[in-house]
Amino acid sequence: MRSCSLMVLESGGGIFTFTMRTIFILIFIFPIALILHAQFPPAAGLPGSTAIHMDSVQWVTWANNCIVQRGFLNIANQSIGTVNSGTEQDACGMASEGGLLSLGDGGIAILQFPVPISNGLGPDFAIFENSFNHTFLELAFVEVSSDGQNFVRFPAISNNDTSVQIGPFGASDASKIHNLAGKYRAGYGTPFDLEELKDSTNIDIENITHVRLIDVVGSILPDYCSRDSRGIIINDPWTTPFNEGGFDLDAVGVIHSAQSSATSQIENNIAVFPNPFAAVLTIESEAAENYAIYNMNGQLIQSGIVSSKTTLDSSNWQIGIYVLRIAEKSIKIVKK
Repeated sequence: MRSCSLMVLESGGGIFTFTMRTIFILIFIFPIALILHAQFPPAAGLPGSTAIHMDSVQWVTWANNCIVQRGFLNIANQSIGTVNSGTEQDACGMASEGGLLSLGDGGIAILQFPVPISNGLGPDFAIFENSFNHTFLELAFVEVSSDGQNFVRFPAISNNDTSVQIGPFGASDASKIHNLAGKYRAGYGTPFDLEELKDSTNIDIENITHVRLIDVVGSILPDYCSRDSRGIIINDPWTTPFNEGGFDLDAVGVIHSAQSSATSQIENNIAVFPNPFAAVLTIESEAAENYAIYNMNGQLIQSGIVSSKTTLDSSNWQIGIYVLRIAEKSIKIVKK
């Protein structure tokens, strides 16, 4: 299989000509009213969701090493012990490939990767949990490090109501959750963008070697609760006094890595424009090539032949991320 490199771009609408195999990130403009219906992106499958399916062609690698510190079955009754479901190996490899690693109340998992994660345009990695539906959401804080010692946490936000405790199998609203792993149901990764941490000290967002997950203790009791970046209590299912309790880690997939961002051998000139775009996308190629467009569920949306200059009507496409694959050149074009 030929290797492909990754490149990202963003512009106000100019023409971009590429002379390498690459991934293009394109911004699709929509009327602002369409994206203000919720505080944050909604559940997987709904318009505006940022959930990334496990079969997406975006993945370049997966976590291959994990160290776990088990959390309690019930942090308010620590005498009953810690969870014991799953192994560290279950958190490695592709999503849904093996088992699950349960963290329990306040448990911690530290993941490593074959090559460091790097900062590209859009999300750089995503975390998979095993929720069986859109509302049973067990959450975890996400931190990254370039040396395994100094970690920086993504600024998490939870706007779910805290007046009544969410029970062991209670419901949360994904559109009120941001920068917390576990926002999406099984099979869909919650994405994280290293650009948000660009002003942080003690990490290099072009060289992230470790991702640390810390289970959110969902209790609303001040003595046991977890709080978001604003100091607000995070309400999620609690108590969960069973061996599969707390955040259940499936996998961590990488979208941008130091290896995938390297430039590759020059092949054909490909131009994609405008960027950002609304309703129409144009592709130019030196030679006639087959193309195919997929959504993040791996479903084919459109296909045909790029011949010199091809204009695609995207006016009926839903908000989301798409991949355009150009024949044997392994060229992928991602549109947000």
